[in-house]
Amino acid sequence: MEKDFVIIGGGIAGLSAAQYGARSNMETLVIEEMAPGGQALLIADLENYPGFPEPVNGFEFSMDMHKQAQKFGAEFLTASVKSIKKENGLFTVETSKETITAKTVLIATGAKHRHLDVPGEGEFSGKGVSYCATCDGPFFKGKKMLVVGGGDAACDEANYLANLTDKVVMIHRRDRFRAQKAVADKVLRNPNIEVRFNTVVAEIKGDETKMNTVSLTRTDTNETIDEKFDAVFVFVGSIPQTQLVPYLDKDEAGYIKTTSHMETSEEGMYAAGDVRDTPFRQIIVAASDGAIAAHNAAAYIDDLKGEAYI
Repeated sequence: MEKDFVIIGGGIAGLSAAQYGARSNMETLVIEEMAPGGQALLIADLENYPGFPEPVNGFEFSMDMHKQAQKFGAEFLTASVKSIKKENGLFTVETSKETITAKTVLIATGAKHRHLDVPGEGEFSGKGVSYCATCDGPFFKGKKMLVVGGGDAACDEANYLANLTDKVVMIHRRDRFRAQKAVADKVLRNPNIEVRFNTVVAEIKGDETKMNTVSLTRTDTNETIDEKFDAVFVFVGSIPQTQLVPYLDKDEAGYIKTTSHMETSEEGMYAAGDVRDTPFRQIIVAASDGAIAAHNAAAYIDDLKGEAYI
């Protein structure tokens, strides 16, 4: 299979790039091993995307983007990407199903949830420890839940869980949230959420079937207490998924460095969305990144053909 523009990852950045790539008359292919939409699929109420005065479900939003990209001619392949190599000016993308040749490639693989790396976390993952409130929150309706984190995602998820119970405890290792003020203020005003700063998880305990206790340590006094919880929801940042492109330039946190045109250190290869070194990781930013990447990929191909507009 030969394509002009191959997009690795079908999240919001990838879906946006697919639409703009197809509209630019490029033969566009999106490779995604799961369902299109990425982390947006897990958002219960997307309330800050321009043009939607009422909250929209993240799954529905993603499916509409998918349909729109297909409408313009983008193709989708459900497969895992094993490697990406560049030879003689062309990229070879090896997948679990077939090998594809491409003139340009977009890395839109996103980022995965970071773990606490404390005793018991792995043991009780799926047994009370979760990284998705909308996925698992309803299982603990009316129960006592612990939310760990201090960014936008943690605050959003805490507010969601507070609709399911009046017993949400939220802890953060620092003395204030790092989330946007408007997002943080919603948590601080929520009567169903008890906020504790300068607090971390030391250990998660339970029996053979589920977790039931969390050891919490105060960072300012080193005091540790054991407290009963029915569930722990962890939102402490993300790890960029860059395993396919170890040769690209990255920042100190491992995110791919790009220009304002979404160009990486490899000519003809672009990066967009949460995988790149953006100062703000939001759906609107990912969508913008994807559009910019597709526009510049089209210009790059025109230049290869000697058809660049000067």
